[in-house]
Amino acid sequence: MSMIEFHNVEKYYGDYHALRQINLTIESGETVVLIGPSGSGKSTLLRTVNGLESIQQGQLIVNGQDLADSKTDMNRIRKNVGMVFQHFNLYANKTILENVMLAPRMVLHRPEAENKKIAMDLLDQVDLVNQATKMPSQLSGGQQQRIAIARSLALQPKALLFDEPTSALDPEMIDDVLNVMKTIAKDSDMTLLVVTHEMGFAREVANRVIFMADGQVLEDDSKEHFFNGQPSNERARQFLGKIITH
Repeated sequence: MSMIEFHNVEKYYGDYHALRQINLTIESGETVVLIGPSGSGKSTLLRTVNGLESIQQGQLIVNGQDLADSKTDMNRIRKNVGMVFQHFNLYANKTILENVMLAPRMVLHRPEAENKKIAMDLLDQVDLVNQATKMPSQLSGGQQQRIAIARSLALQPKALLFDEPTSALDPEMIDDVLNVMKTIAKDSDMTLLVVTHEMGFAREVANRVIFMADGQVLEDDSKEHFFNGQPSNERARQFLGKIITH
């Protein structure tokens, strides 16, 4: 079953053509990695999936709902499609536990005892249950990003979007965040769409690799063929060659 479908999607910022003729289908349970040079449209594409960016033409179906239809309930979409950003956006005046409990309390009206148990289980999953009573400012960037992931999981979404989740972190903090993402990819049936420059993560857990440049999808391939074979697109081959030599 398809979780996300792009049909001839076009996106503009004024005269700037950000997304061009996007046609993609992402199946439920897939882990798909989006790579490409800066400004290629990766983050824009990601943000259209939960309605943070609108599209001008085409059709975008998410969990059976047409995002271009004015009748579509975007709050319902966002319940089922979580997002983890580059920056953690935690509530500075709330404890770690409260950050994770807040959305389920407000959106799902989950009973408090059940909400707390689920939140604590998620903090355990990201190996931060011992930080539950601390404030975000008391945690490192890597720890805060793992809390942001737990917070996104708290609504029990069907899909989770990651927009370069390690790009703002110091190098020694990256592995802890990637390990949490790998566990989600391997142990859950959630659909993951990940914008990242972490090729080791893509090699290990992606089902597919999508290469974008200039607002277009130039390559859509299995990780095995993309990394071990030769991408059919010359721009993708050049990009991959630069990554491998660094």
